[in-house]
Amino acid sequence: MIVRSPCIKICNMDYDTGLCEGCYRTLEEIGRWTMYSEDERKSIRLKIEERKISLGKPSFKNP
Repeated sequence: MIVRSPCIKICNMDYDTGLCEGCYRTLEEIGRWTMYSEDERKSIRLKIEERKISLGKPSFKNP
Protein backbone atom coordinates (compact mmCIF):
# COMPACT_ATOMS: atom_id res chain seq x y z
CA MET A 1 0.00 0.00 0.00
CA ILE A 2 1.33 3.42 -0.95
CA VAL A 3 1.49 5.87 1.93
CA ARG A 4 0.30 9.21 0.62
CA SER A 5 1.67 12.54 1.67
CA PRO A 6 -0.26 14.13 4.54
CA CYS A 7 -0.04 17.53 2.82
CA ILE A 8 -3.37 19.39 2.76
CA LYS A 9 -2.02 22.48 0.97
CA ILE A 10 -1.92 24.61 4.12
CA CYS A 11 1.81 25.23 4.14
CA ASN A 12 2.67 27.47 7.08
CA MET A 13 5.41 26.66 9.53
CA ASP A 14 4.75 27.15 13.23
CA TYR A 15 8.15 28.20 14.47
CA ASP A 16 7.25 27.46 18.09
CA THR A 17 6.61 23.77 17.35
CA GLY A 18 8.77 23.44 14.24
CA LEU A 19 5.84 21.80 12.45
CA CYS A 20 3.78 22.67 9.41
CA GLU A 21 0.36 23.91 10.54
CA GLY A 22 -1.33 21.88 7.79
CA CYS A 23 0.33 18.46 7.88
CA TYR A 24 2.26 18.50 11.18
CA ARG A 25 5.54 17.47 9.56
CA THR A 26 8.95 19.00 10.18
CA LEU A 27 10.78 20.74 7.34
CA GLU A 28 13.09 17.73 7.08
CA GLU A 29 10.15 15.32 6.80
CA ILE A 30 8.56 17.49 4.13
CA GLY A 31 11.77 17.83 2.13
CA ARG A 32 12.69 14.14 2.30
CA TRP A 33 9.18 12.66 1.86
CA THR A 34 9.84 11.30 -1.64
CA MET A 35 13.08 9.68 -0.48
CA TYR A 36 11.54 7.80 2.46
CA SER A 37 10.61 4.15 2.20
CA GLU A 38 6.98 3.14 2.69
CA ASP A 39 7.83 1.93 6.20
CA GLU A 40 9.42 5.28 7.03
CA ARG A 41 6.36 7.09 5.70
CA LYS A 42 4.09 4.91 7.85
CA SER A 43 6.22 5.76 10.87
CA ILE A 44 5.97 9.48 10.12
CA ARG A 45 2.19 9.23 9.71
CA LEU A 46 2.00 7.65 13.17
CA LYS A 47 4.19 10.44 14.58
CA ILE A 48 1.85 12.99 13.00
CA GLU A 49 -1.13 11.47 14.82
CA GLU A 50 0.81 11.56 18.09
CA ARG A 51 1.75 15.20 17.46
CA LYS A 52 -1.88 16.14 16.81
CA ILE A 53 -2.96 14.50 20.05
CA SER A 54 -0.22 16.21 22.05
CA LEU A 55 -1.18 19.57 20.51
CA GLY A 56 -4.90 18.97 21.11
CA LYS A 57 -5.76 18.92 17.39
CA PRO A 58 -8.38 16.70 15.76
CA SER A 59 -6.98 13.44 14.51
CA PHE A 60 -8.18 11.94 11.25
CA LYS A 61 -6.57 8.60 10.54
CA ASN A 62 -6.40 8.81 6.77
CA PRO A 63 -3.24 7.14 5.45
